[in-house]
Amino acid sequence: MEKVLIVDDSPIQAAQLKSILDKDYDITVAQTGEEGLSQASGGDYSLILLDVVMPGMDGFTLLKKLQEEIITQSIPVILITSLSDIQHEQLGLTLGAVDYISKPFHPLIVKARVNTHIKLYKYRKQVEYQSMTDQLTGIANRRQHDCYSIIKWNEATRLQVPFSICMFDIDHFKAYNDTFGHPAGDKVIAGVAKVVSSFLQRSTDFVARYGGEEFVAFFLGEDAKHAFEYLKRIRRAVEDLHIPHDPSTAEWVTISIGGITLIPQRENSYEVYLKIADTMLYDAKRFGRNRVVWANEKMEQWHE
Repeated sequence: MEKVLIVDDSPIQAAQLKSILDKDYDITVAQTGEEGLSQASGGDYSLILLDVVMPGMDGFTLLKKLQEEIITQSIPVILITSLSDIQHEQLGLTLGAVDYISKPFHPLIVKARVNTHIKLYKYRKQVEYQSMTDQLTGIANRRQHDCYSIIKWNEATRLQVPFSICMFDIDHFKAYNDTFGHPAGDKVIAGVAKVVSSFLQRSTDFVARYGGEEFVAFFLGEDAKHAFEYLKRIRRAVEDLHIPHDPSTAEWVTISIGGITLIPQRENSYEVYLKIADTMLYDAKRFGRNRVVWANEKMEQWHE
C-alpha cells in the first residue's frame, strides 16, 4: 500500500483528508511543518498533501526545504489551500508542487488527483530504477554509482565514520571469453555479481557494475583492517564457486580486489580515493591476481 503524508495544522481538516484516502493508502498525519519535514525525511512516501497556511513553518517554506533535501526532493507534493489567486499558485508550482487542491475540497477531486500523481510517481520511479540498474546482473550500474556515491560520501563526512571504497574485476576475463564465448562470460559476470552483492546487503553497503568485468563497491563503518578481512571472504567466496577457467591461465574463475578505508574530511574528494582504490586493484593484479590489496588513509598496505 502506497504511503501518503498529510501535513496540516488543522486536526479537523487532516481527519477529513485521512477519511477520504485511508481505504486506499497508508496515511500519516503531521500537524506542523517541522514534524512534516522529519516524517518526510524518515519515511518512504509516494505523495505529500501539504497545507499552505500553517503557524511557524508555512507550507511554502516546508516545500522549499523538501526540494532542497536529496531524500525528499523527488516526493510529489500537492498543496491544499484556500489561497486561490494566481500569484500564490505560481509560487507553489515554482517551488516544486505538482498540483493544487483548493478548499473547500470535494472527496472525488481529492481521490482523483492523489491517484493520478501516485501513478505518475510510481511510473517515474520504475523508469529511474531501470535507468540505474545493470540489465545483465540486476545490481546498480555506473550511473547509479556516480549519483549515490556522493550522497554516502557526504554522509560519512558529516558523521565522521570510516568509508571504504573498493574496485574489483574478474581475472583473465578476456582469456575466459576467448575460450568459452561471450554468453558464458556474461554468466560469469552475473554469477560474480550475485556472490558479491550477497555479502553487501546492509543499508550502508553499495555495489555496482562499473563496466565490462569491473565492479565498484563502498561501505561505511569498518576500519581498514576489518574491511581487508571482509573483502578476503568475498574473494574466497567467488573462488569457491569453482567455475572452470582456461587451464593455461587459471584453474578457477577468480577476482582481484583493491581498496582503501578512510574517515573522509571536507577537503577530501571521493574521485581521488576511487582512483587510489583502482591503483590498489592494479597492485593486486601485479602481485599475482586472486588477492586483495588494501590501504588506509596513511597509505599503509595489507595484501594477501
